[in-house]
Amino acid sequence: MLAGSGPRIAEAHPLAPALLEITERSDGGLDTRFKTSRFRARGSALEPVLPEGCRPIGSPEIRDSDTSRITAASFECSGSGLIGQTISIEGLEENRIDALVRIELRDGRRVQRVLRPSASSLVVPERPRALDVAKSYAAMGIEHILTGPDHLLFVFGLVLLLGGLRPLLLTLTAFTVGHSVTLSLAAIGWVRFPQQPIEVLIAGSVLVLALRLTRSEPTEVAPTALPWVMGSVFGLLHGLGFAGALAEVGLPEGEIPLALFSFNVGIELGQIAFVVPIAILRLRLGDAVANWPGWVRAVPVYVMGSLAAFWCIERSAVLLR
Repeated sequence: MLAGSGPRIAEAHPLAPALLEITERSDGGLDTRFKTSRFRARGSALEPVLPEGCRPIGSPEIRDSDTSRITAASFECSGSGLIGQTISIEGLEENRIDALVRIELRDGRRVQRVLRPSASSLVVPERPRALDVAKSYAAMGIEHILTGPDHLLFVFGLVLLLGGLRPLLLTLTAFTVGHSVTLSLAAIGWVRFPQQPIEVLIAGSVLVLALRLTRSEPTEVAPTALPWVMGSVFGLLHGLGFAGALAEVGLPEGEIPLALFSFNVGIELGQIAFVVPIAILRLRLGDAVANWPGWVRAVPVYVMGSLAAFWCIERSAVLLR
């Protein structure tokens, strides 16, 4: 997450996604609310582009917080309405972020879509489709896990800790169950925790795992370490981190179960895409790793621990500021 007032060398996640909310008024005009991170690529613009024929009414209202900027504006528009019109956001590619667009049409129907640098516009459909919601949230989950090195480092540490396929699968399953539970509970509002302390604890979980890796070699069973317990407990913690990312864009009314399920599926698909190549490589190397010099085998563990320690210090400094 962002922890300072400028570009970072070692971020745990990319910039928060933007959120554009558009409400179509009964007179055909539009009210918009555009939420963006205050941190962005230097010299880049990040602006919504409305259909031609929409003109601003007065000056926009701008509100700033420590991490975000919210711009509210109203427009009068010519034409027969938003259906069939194109909405886009400029600057997604330069800032390397996604943007969630929520549209409430004047007849009460809602359209929601995730725009990406590679597809930064949408044509407002006559009828919103559940498949679009599922695809958008699954893609968001995949991107979040694959661009979150703190979560990936924890999974990587589990692969290093466990030499056998069975204990690895059991531990990863426990981790998945743990973060699925807290992600779901937090996303629907049943569990609430401040996000900054959670980010410190997530970095701490990676550091604890790195320290554990310095004390022993991978094992087929690890009966005393109970890695599946560690996977489930830390999975509960990481789920709260995933929920923080999901809270940035929210869940669509009327499609909450589908969006939540799709986001979770996306996280699991991203996790599998990360773990499978590493596990295959480990199995193929087999005993050859044991013949490597000790310092070579220790390098990834110490890199992992160093990054985790840096994140702990960085996030704690933000928390205490």
